[in-house]
Amino acid sequence: MTKTVTAVFDGRALHPDTPLDLEPNTRYVITVQDTASAIITGNAWDTLEALAGTIEAESDWADEHDHYLYGTPKRQREADV
Repeated sequence: MTKTVTAVFDGRALHPDTPLDLEPNTRYVITVQDTASAIITGNAWDTLEALAGTIEAESDWADEHDHYLYGTPKRQREADV
């Protein structure tokens, strides 16, 4: 289960802005991030562009990805037969 909530820290404890449906006396992992750094700017395309990358690969990478990823034998292409 993963939940994202906002909370206010009063110097001693975090106070969620909304009630949480959590089991009492259960240990949870909390990741803290200020809301200023959580604001996403731009549209979905800008976000995808920022996350996308390229790799240097062989020219037949798309055709032979199983070979390069898992070591399977290369497939015979019609031009090679």
